[in-house]
Amino acid sequence: MINKALIPILGLIVTVGLLTLTPSGWPQQFSRIDRELVQAMLESVASDVGKYYYDPKLHGVDWEAKVRETKGKVATATTYNGALLQIAALLELLENSHTFFVPPGDARHQDYGWRFQMVGARCYITQVLPKSDAETEGLRPGDEVVNIDGFNPTRDGLSKMKYVINTLLPQPVLHVGLKDHSGKSREVDVKAWVRQNNIRDVGGYGGRDAWRLRLEREDQLHRMRPQYKEFGSELMILKLPVFLETELASEGIIDRARQHKILIVDLQGNPGGAETTLQELLGGVFGGDVKIADRVTRDKTSPVTAKSVRHDVFAGKLIVLVDSESASAAELFARVIQLEKRGIVLGDRTSGSVMEATYYRHQTGNPVFVYGTSVADANLVMADGNRLERTGVTPDATILPSAEDLANNRDIVLARAAETAGVTLTPEAAAKLFPYEWPMK
Repeated sequence: MINKALIPILGLIVTVGLLTLTPSGWPQQFSRIDRELVQAMLESVASDVGKYYYDPKLHGVDWEAKVRETKGKVATATTYNGALLQIAALLELLENSHTFFVPPGDARHQDYGWRFQMVGARCYITQVLPKSDAETEGLRPGDEVVNIDGFNPTRDGLSKMKYVINTLLPQPVLHVGLKDHSGKSREVDVKAWVRQNNIRDVGGYGGRDAWRLRLEREDQLHRMRPQYKEFGSELMILKLPVFLETELASEGIIDRARQHKILIVDLQGNPGGAETTLQELLGGVFGGDVKIADRVTRDKTSPVTAKSVRHDVFAGKLIVLVDSESASAAELFARVIQLEKRGIVLGDRTSGSVMEATYYRHQTGNPVFVYGTSVADANLVMADGNRLERTGVTPDATILPSAEDLANNRDIVLARAAETAGVTLTPEAAAKLFPYEWPMK
């Protein structure tokens, strides 16, 4: 959950172990000016953490000593990317999902053309972009990802790997080890699709032409929109791709849910988002105010609550769907539903990325380089005294799609939830209700 800013990159940090990852692509030059820029970034990032991190003792880390050590590594780094990796590794010492470095963007914009995530203890491809190099190389949904550039995906490490290859150190080519449905192993090199923008904006999220930036924002908002499907008076399925800063009541979603006996809230793949939207959704399904968690900051502990809309709440049966990509506010919603015995949670264990953070924007150099730090400024403790950070939410019933389910575009979790609600919905039909939408190129 992010209280003061909705940051697109949620819960992604880099480990020192990943510093062995070597760039496979972009030519690099590391001039004196570039090194000074990185040193200025390090100063700002280290200062942000020292001033704003929720634990003033920084979990016992000798922060000043580690910053000095990192300065020495930046001074001897041989590449720009290598120097940036040292800043990321410094923040990894704090071991939490919401404290990470957002480096300057790049004039190149790229997409690997495939998506992957953990399903239980294994990593599978879930989507492949038509006509991409990934499709040409034979990548298919349901293929198990054994390694990426020598990195073996695990529950604890996959989000860190995604941070490296998507944000910190984009790779023009990924070397991928795969295992297909029959168990046959193969290794392929997959090229990223790359667009060189005409106008360089070295902001935290990459260069964009002004007109394209507007179109991409509109496209992103479209893909993040809440959607719902109704099945008579029995069932409504609400798909929330993200807790977008919007009023669910103003869109009539809670009022419409009240017209049904059962509500399925599908939070599969939801990375979290705005606290206000989390509070509104909880307030729409509880007859009284409900405590979400205790917010623990540097100087105080205070409750985070959701105020009920009382007479306008949805009072029927509630089912919540989650997976390994459900994070932050999505995890809080699911856990509150469990703790308050308001409904049941189905799917896979969630991400375990639950903190509050603020994004601090900085700039340096001429031309201006924009970068920033996401700093966890509050820890969240649930009503049972436990944290979800690095633990996640364990569903009441674990339901995991098989490789065959992924290959054949079946959503068995949503289908099982509908069955629980007394509505017949095949896994194939369930998957077509809210199809995956690729970002615009």
